[in-house]
Amino acid sequence: MLGSYIAFDLETTGLKPGEHEIIEIGALKVRNGKVVERFMEFACPKEPITPVITNLTGITNEMVASARCSQDVVRDFLGFCEDDILIGHNVIFDYSFVKVSALNLGDQFEKSGIDTLKIARKVHKEMESKSLGSLCEYYHIENQAAHRAYHDALATAKLYQTLAHYFEEKEPKLFQPQPLIYKPKKEVPATSKQIGFLKKLIQNKGASLEWNPDTITKSEASRLIEELCSKP
Repeated sequence: MLGSYIAFDLETTGLKPGEHEIIEIGALKVRNGKVVERFMEFACPKEPITPVITNLTGITNEMVASARCSQDVVRDFLGFCEDDILIGHNVIFDYSFVKVSALNLGDQFEKSGIDTLKIARKVHKEMESKSLGSLCEYYHIENQAAHRAYHDALATAKLYQTLAHYFEEKEPKLFQPQPLIYKPKKEVPATSKQIGFLKKLIQNKGASLEWNPDTITKSEASRLIEELCSKP
């Protein structure tokens, strides 16, 4: 079992790095099996948090209104991580968001990690759900605030220790840190059709938007079109 690592978790406005945003980072730094430092901070997104995300995480727009922007929070989190191994539940999801943010800051953020979800899929094939909540319930691990970043990170650390206790001797390879590999999708420029449709929508809706038809990407154009179409 690793004696030193960082267990971390994020809350985000959606599932797509580069398109959606980080709204909370929670992490704990473990040294010789003991928590020596914690990281808990909201990040204020550029776009409002949707009711769906609020229902899932409990995080409201009011809670993040006075928070720093995600770039500042991520910059501090990168420093917090130092050269540690990262541990997470479906770790590549959280890693991908930090990786994209790090690249935007000019940092590579190349890490190795251990995924408790990957371990659970191997050693608990009989379980229908391998979610963090289901595994915590199975092992009687208390999580005081599920779907909040720090509490999920703490629950993940406890789950890792529990799984290592029961299974590391039998499945040592599962508990070896592996390079975390995520290649951000290359942004594609918006099509002329999208730009034309967007201009028409802005005019018809009387909307006031700051955007540049020369630099807008396909995903950004799609998001703006979807937002404008949903407005009465």
